[in-house]
Amino acid sequence: MKKWKYLTMTAVLGSALALGACGGGNETKDNNGSSNTGGNKTEQTENEDKLQGSVAGDGSSTVAPIVEAVVEEYAGAQPDVKVSVGVSGTGGGFEKFIAGETDFSNASRNIKDEEKQKLEEAGVEYTELQIAYDGLSVVIHPDNDWATDLTVDQLKKLWIEDGTEKKWSDIDPSWPDEKVVFYSPGTDSGTYDYFDEVILDGEDLVKSATLSEDDNMLVQGVAGDKNAIGFFGYAYYLENKDKLGIVKVDGVEPNADTIESQEYTPLSRPLFTYVKNDAMKENEAAYDFMHYLLENAGDMAGAVGYVSLPEEQYKEELAKLEALK
Repeated sequence: MKKWKYLTMTAVLGSALALGACGGGNETKDNNGSSNTGGNKTEQTENEDKLQGSVAGDGSSTVAPIVEAVVEEYAGAQPDVKVSVGVSGTGGGFEKFIAGETDFSNASRNIKDEEKQKLEEAGVEYTELQIAYDGLSVVIHPDNDWATDLTVDQLKKLWIEDGTEKKWSDIDPSWPDEKVVFYSPGTDSGTYDYFDEVILDGEDLVKSATLSEDDNMLVQGVAGDKNAIGFFGYAYYLENKDKLGIVKVDGVEPNADTIESQEYTPLSRPLFTYVKNDAMKENEAAYDFMHYLLENAGDMAGAVGYVSLPEEQYKEELAKLEALK
């Protein structure tokens, strides 16, 4: 996955996070008149605070921009800890989590009952941590000036497979008599699962849709066809809003206010990371990274286009993590 464009807009924020994690950067003098940086800590103490190790995660491409942004900043605080984050989708991430390949798993939906059962069978205990809110965004080509406000019922009619060739004029006779071109996240994606739950009601997605776990491929598809429609996380729309149109749902456009207030319904949703309890107890680097993630997820969520949780909720999530140590 390419480096997240919004990171270039958060350089000041990133520097502040890195300095805060390292204990500050004021210059002091020791008894011999030599300079020390790092607040009141000596260089020896700072070195003792540095960790070594590795941390592995995988999962949702929707959650990835937040976590990748935090990884970039964490490298400044703990340069000897290697953090790897894959983006195989929520379902694919849980498969690796169940197989014991990862310490944490990012998800754009709640864990399913069958995934819980497999984790129990594998002897893996886990904890769910919420890190932000997202507004699943329906997008169209910018030249599409007819489907800019759709009802939930119209979305169902568009996206549910019914054996017909879908045309825009099927939704409204005044719209173009042109075939609709569909782009959707893949079936391993939590975004697909969420859309299936709240829009499709468990019915089959249109068979003609192009599916991909790579949200950037979906962006390119919709941006390249006037008759295209697709959906993915709000941050991907923000990054590409110069080449995409956004669809209001029942008159409400997704933005920070409507997502946080849940006015953008039913497509506002929480974002999660699931941590392996044993990893938090036994892998000091994994625990430290997750603690850093929760401390900074709110700032990073806002920086990359999502919506942060209330401060009190981040304290609650941190308490859940600290109870595992």
